[in-house]
Amino acid sequence: MRRLLAALLALALSAPAAAQLAVGAKAPDFTTTGALAGKPFRLNLREQLRNGPLVLYFYPKAFTEGCTLEAKAFSDAMPEFRRLGARVVGMSADNLSVLKRFSIEACRGAFPVATASPALIKAYDVKMPVLPMSKRTSFVIAPDGRITFVHSEMSWKDHVSKTLVAVRALQQTRR
Repeated sequence: MRRLLAALLALALSAPAAAQLAVGAKAPDFTTTGALAGKPFRLNLREQLRNGPLVLYFYPKAFTEGCTLEAKAFSDAMPEFRRLGARVVGMSADNLSVLKRFSIEACRGAFPVATASPALIKAYDVKMPVLPMSKRTSFVIAPDGRITFVHSEMSWKDHVSKTLVAVRALQQTRR
């Protein structure tokens, strides 16, 4: 069984990681549950956008090496995102009890993580082939709900730096 799961994961990771929601598309609205510093709460896209742009990043699975490193990198960059007036929300197919722990241990209470339902993963077109999880895809969403940047790459390493550049560019166009 483990070999089968490993083979399926290898197949999924070798597939191209392209998001179909293009820059300029309207981000699908959603309401879900999430956790911030271990505390559960209700998360709604429209409410998040009231205060400025949003970095909405999908990641495959909490507590895996890449997802943990990515969450820590976003956590480290939160002072800069805040300075730019942006919020960050991580999304995965993990359940709320896992996300509560992940929001403390990996995210260090710096930003929320929330549950991405199969319908939400489909709406953002970030479903990983074969496996019931999302591709690693980061979106920058302007306050008007339009997607201004998309980065879809299974390596976690460039998501934070590229979304910071996109948020800075968005802030420049809003001045």
